[in-house]
Amino acid sequence: MRATRIVQKILGNYEGETPGVKANLCRMLMQGKLGGTGKMIILPVDQGFEHGPARTFAANPAAYDPHYHYQLALDAGLNAYAAPLGMIEAGADTYAGQIPTILKVNSANSLMSGTAGKNQAITGSVDDALRLGCAAIGFTIYPGSDCALDMFEEISAMREEAVAKGVATVIWSYPRGEAITKDGETAIDVAAYAAQIAALLGAHIIKIKLSTDHLMLPEAKKVYEDQKIDIATQAARVKHCMQSSFNGRRIVVFSGGAKKGADSVYDDARAIRDGGGNGSIIGRNSFQRDRNEALAMLAKLVDIYKGKA
Repeated sequence: MRATRIVQKILGNYEGETPGVKANLCRMLMQGKLGGTGKMIILPVDQGFEHGPARTFAANPAAYDPHYHYQLALDAGLNAYAAPLGMIEAGADTYAGQIPTILKVNSANSLMSGTAGKNQAITGSVDDALRLGCAAIGFTIYPGSDCALDMFEEISAMREEAVAKGVATVIWSYPRGEAITKDGETAIDVAAYAAQIAALLGAHIIKIKLSTDHLMLPEAKKVYEDQKIDIATQAARVKHCMQSSFNGRRIVVFSGGAKKGADSVYDDARAIRDGGGNGSIIGRNSFQRDRNEALAMLAKLVDIYKGKA
């Protein structure tokens, strides 16, 4: 499959990367209904580890089966499917080569005490990703956590190994922890900072949350006000986060968050599109819906990213 000029231009931003990494980025960018457009929709299913099985799958019991998610991503024409080791292994043979996969190599859980510190355990490896034919590894960092420096060092080492073996790296950059207020987790200054940290750590694809117009850091607030940085709309905030991701030289996808109404999902996608973002990484808002409803919603998201809705 010949890469489109749009995809070739995106790959050209990754100077110094190995052919293997670029090939895997190309696999994801050329896959599915958005293939070749430079836009992406990724299905992430790591919430069972994060929140527990009932909170994650009971709304749509078919989703307890790992094969369900592979098939949903395929039938919806998505760019990739991301999940922890066990989920990927459970369908790796049946769906081998049919859709790019991202092995989520670290995870948290909801059973630990609130005093444990915001951190994630490493639960997979680069060699697991190679064995399972994955295009990328996925790793969560928590800027603002007292454990953040350890997480930065962990992904730095793992990314070095992944690049050497031709595997791309996706970083979930979620501000969270002792230094971050609840409102600060989605504040625009903190979100842009989180995107910058992920880019500086070498992420090939950055995953962040959509932000609010709240400004948490006093010193940053002065700059936003003095420089009159536009953060009034969601599209403007997406644009600013893209600026913070090497002025759009890195692929950035935005998480869908907790399940919400379809119109809100569509509004988010339009803001991402209009702000120059690369797309959505949308889990609970897809697999917690009835399959037919999810497919219809994902089809409309594809149309939005194509500028048709």
